Amino acid sequence: DQRGGGECVGAAATVPDSSTLKQALARHDRPAKTRPHRDPSVSQVASSPSRHQLRLRSIAWALGAGLAALALGLPFGIESSLRAGGCGFFYGLLAFHLQRVDPDDSHLQAGLVGAVCGIHSLGLPSFASWPSQLSLTAAMVKVAPTVMMGMVRAWLPLVGAALLLHLLRHGSRLLTQRVLSAPGPTPMP
Repeated sequence: DQRGGGECVGAAATVPDSSTLKQALARHDRPAKTRPHRDPSVSQVASSPSRHQLRLRSIAWALGAGLAALALGLPFGIESSLRAGGCGFFYGLLAFHLQRVDPDDSHLQAGLVGAVCGIHSLGLPSFASWPSQLSLTAAMVKVAPTVMMGMVRAWLPLVGAALLLHLLRHGSRLLTQRVLSAPGPTPMP
């Protein structure tokens, strides 16, 4: 485009009218559709959760993961615990939405834990100063144990919170399956 306006060549700019916007908002406010359950032995409830219920669940996951990471980080100090709690909160929020999109993809869930741990590591202070007077190999040997222990201490609360959420989610699914598949009471003669 030689006019310099930053517009795409050949693209027509249209402004939607108010009725189109109202229709789009009405579609947005409808309850979210859920994917059918993959296990045929468990009956599916016909109603899907409303957006309000999904928001509450999302907040519950975020608070649960944040509080779990906060509690698991307390042995490492209050500053470490607060950092872990904050990262755990965002992990829980992201994990809830990832679970809704694809509940059976454990690689994505593990990748999310790794990503949150990596982001958490970026905000940490340095664990050891780099000994510039030593060769590269000797400096790495000297610094590596301190850095690795610092990373383990930083990541442990987040990994623990992720495992706790995973166990709660799958534990409730197993409990539901067992309750629904349990035989009813036998009639008395």
